[in-house]
Amino acid sequence: MLRIIETNDQKAFLEALKERSATDFSHIEKLIRQILSDVKTLGDRAVLEYTEKFDQVCLSTLEVSQDELKDAYESLDKDLLSTIQKASDNIRSYHKKYMRESDCYKPNGKDIILGQLIKPIEKVGIYVPGGKAAYPSTVLMNAIPAKLAGVKELVMVTPPNKEGKVQKTILAAAYIAGVDRVFKVGGAQGIGALAYGTESIPKVYKITGPGNIYVAAAKKMVSDFVGIDMIAGPSEILIVSDEMGNPEYIAADLISQAEHDEMAASILVTDSPKVARKVNEAIEDMVAKMDRKQIIKKAFKDYGAIIMTESVNESLEVADKIAPEHLEIITKNCFEDYKKINNAGAIFLGQYSPEPVGDYFAGPNHTLPTNGTAKFYSPLSVDDFMKKTSLIYYSRQALEKHKDDIIRFAENEGLTGHANAIKIRFEGEQDDTIKTKC
Repeated sequence: MLRIIETNDQKAFLEALKERSATDFSHIEKLIRQILSDVKTLGDRAVLEYTEKFDQVCLSTLEVSQDELKDAYESLDKDLLSTIQKASDNIRSYHKKYMRESDCYKPNGKDIILGQLIKPIEKVGIYVPGGKAAYPSTVLMNAIPAKLAGVKELVMVTPPNKEGKVQKTILAAAYIAGVDRVFKVGGAQGIGALAYGTESIPKVYKITGPGNIYVAAAKKMVSDFVGIDMIAGPSEILIVSDEMGNPEYIAADLISQAEHDEMAASILVTDSPKVARKVNEAIEDMVAKMDRKQIIKKAFKDYGAIIMTESVNESLEVADKIAPEHLEIITKNCFEDYKKINNAGAIFLGQYSPEPVGDYFAGPNHTLPTNGTAKFYSPLSVDDFMKKTSLIYYSRQALEKHKDDIIRFAENEGLTGHANAIKIRFEGEQDDTIKTKC
């Protein structure tokens, strides 16, 4: 069962919620720095040695061949392959809709051109958790936006199992999504290989994808010279419901997040005492039947709660303050209520839009900001695989018109060299203005 918290008693619970995701890597920092240093210095040798140490497998080669990728695709169960393909199509369709292109404009006739060049990042690495687990959805959610953006070299690293293999579902998803190269390496050594490059694994300009605390720490440590998406914390769901919410549906959705790990947060915010009571009853019945019941119970005990409010508006205010990764709004007026939310990673509306729809199939990305960072971070998108360059053109006439203002600004800041770069252009009479084209 989940604890019941009245609105005015939230403070301690919300503070504990924030603390659970603090990115304190101090207890493993020395180890991660050593791994990264070894990979930077020794390349493949260090990658292979750490793979043997942490994954208990001795590899003769790091790269998965194109034949292996194709074989995984062709030999996968046809129904599962069809499902992955449908999800791929949905993800591609959604992200394609939100692509942006380079553009420029003339704010003042022909004399000034301003614009923005939008280009793909040339080389990107994606990290996909592996080993015993298989997350083809993670492959699709990272690789498809990257390829849509135009990334030329997309490299994937993922840990091997004890037989030195990568799960077929992961390889099939990589084949469908258009990943260029796949390597059997995980952990901090995988992040180091992407960041520094080795004899086998190419250096990339940005790394995306989730991982455990060792992967997160490594991403943070290499982020000074290679781009990263975000440092994600434990998963979380918050459900806002009024009296129309189906308690069994709500209970099932809260459980679906709690089974991720013991630090996952599952929160119901409701103004209905009846819904709160019925949800707790349903949870008690359902948890007993779950494979990961011990993890669920621990997550519920530490980071689960039902927060009681006086109204739906108050519930929405609580949700907006928490800024959850996943927000389900199950209310009579959900299509109006969601407009009151400023901060959430993804919003799911109504009784039949449970969070797993977004995790696997709908199309929007499931790589989402956690632990309140939805206040300033966004879901992974095509934009994350593009970079922007400003474009500026002034004719002589335009610069002459504004030169005194620019010189004044520069001299006010004590930068006489800046001021001189403007002045020198008007000491002669030459006019080398070119024909403008935008």
